[in-house]
Amino acid sequence: MNREKELAGLVDEFQLAAGNNLKSLVLYGSAAGGEFHEAHSDLNILGIFERLDAAALKRLHPVVQVWTGKGNPAPLLLTISELHSAADVYAIEFLDIIARRRTLSGEDLFASLEVPMGLHRLQVERELRLNVLRLRQSALVGGAGSAELGKLMLDSVAAFCVLFRHALIALGEKPPDSRRESCRRLAALLGFDSAPLEVVLDVRESKQPANSLTADTFAGYLAAVSGAADEFDRRTAA
Repeated sequence: MNREKELAGLVDEFQLAAGNNLKSLVLYGSAAGGEFHEAHSDLNILGIFERLDAAALKRLHPVVQVWTGKGNPAPLLLTISELHSAADVYAIEFLDIIARRRTLSGEDLFASLEVPMGLHRLQVERELRLNVLRLRQSALVGGAGSAELGKLMLDSVAAFCVLFRHALIALGEKPPDSRRESCRRLAALLGFDSAPLEVVLDVRESKQPANSLTADTFAGYLAAVSGAADEFDRRTAA
């Protein structure tokens, strides 16, 4: 696969540029799981290093410049000490990497990483609310046409699905493996309609045409994610 060649080339370039400073290179997210879609998914890379001073970043810059020039997001970079000290702050992100990862180079540092769950619920609550606010803000700026609202839903649905999965974890549930099933399970638990999100996922997966996303779909989508955030707040506060 072309994707595999890209990843193999990135590993070689990182190893050449960083040498022993590179401790681990990890592919995470949908590309490491079973829900990668060429049109919408990214190759998400996390690099773990012994040090990330200015000199190290300078050596890595040409590698990352070529990688992002191909349309890929810039890799996230952490030092080993940051990996352990930031586990409580990035509970959502680290739990997702633990669940879906592929070590491309070096040690599998996430195999034994413990994520403190004390602040996980608060992070889920904050991110749910923040993403609803961003959705409203983007709708105000982007316009009310079906095409604009459709793009907005396609751009935001993956993030909401991640947060729905973590809302289930925070509520003591074992989340399903798929985005769609996580939406359905949280909808059943919190009492909102997951159908608009499933329409967006259908379009994202090329199961329905883009014109399936209408202003009415957006109205239901906004009601669903807003309702999920409100009910999650109420449940966890209780």
